[in-house]
Amino acid sequence: MPIIQPDTRLQGQVIAVTGADQGYGRTISAALARAGADVVLIGGNSETLAAHASSIETASARSGSGGSAIPIKADVDVPLDWRSAQNRVLEIFGVLHGVVHLADKRAKGSFATLSEGEWTELFNCNVKSSVSITQAVRRSLPQTWLTLIGPHLDEQGLHVWPQRGALRGLVEGASIEELRANLLLPARASGSEEAADRPLAEAVLTLALPALRHLRGNVMEVPMPPLPYPRGSDPNALPAALLER
Repeated sequence: MPIIQPDTRLQGQVIAVTGADQGYGRTISAALARAGADVVLIGGNSETLAAHASSIETASARSGSGGSAIPIKADVDVPLDWRSAQNRVLEIFGVLHGVVHLADKRAKGSFATLSEGEWTELFNCNVKSSVSITQAVRRSLPQTWLTLIGPHLDEQGLHVWPQRGALRGLVEGASIEELRANLLLPARASGSEEAADRPLAEAVLTLALPALRHLRGNVMEVPMPPLPYPRGSDPNALPAALLER
């Protein structure tokens, strides 16, 4: 049998991923580690972060990729929390090459039914956090790249358009200040299977490659395959005939 060489495309890179213990963040952080990166898992649940870090390190040991995973609990909607997390990363690794920020919180209802508190929460999670992280990077880590994952293209309420517009303006303006920032817009929300979300993870990984460090200020739509089951359902509980469709 041919010897399968470990993937080392991102070996030596330290990359922080927000929302890393769920949805797209989980898939992206696992993919970056498989490519050899040391990933910092940032999220709000210590237990799920630790469990995901353990699974990443087990997979890395099996594949020989060398990627490690460090969990850090932080609420990135709060600027002080992000700065504390960023400082912690620098204490551990001495460097932070890139940040993947999940700015893709979805509304629970239609635009017409959203309360002021609900749309304020959306803008805090998606826009305010992105501006805060970009500011922190600009102040102390201007060589660090930033990839934002914006609101999914299958969400069409009026509340989504100003969020996408703000994020687009942020990455385009960042390029003027010579910050390496890009925005990815996946075609749909995350599924519960890593294979279904792989195209977005591959797009993030590609932007992280040192050879593409010149790419900045781009807004890219990422086509995604349709899910084999209704979004939000448990595939293990669905009839086999539905999963085979």
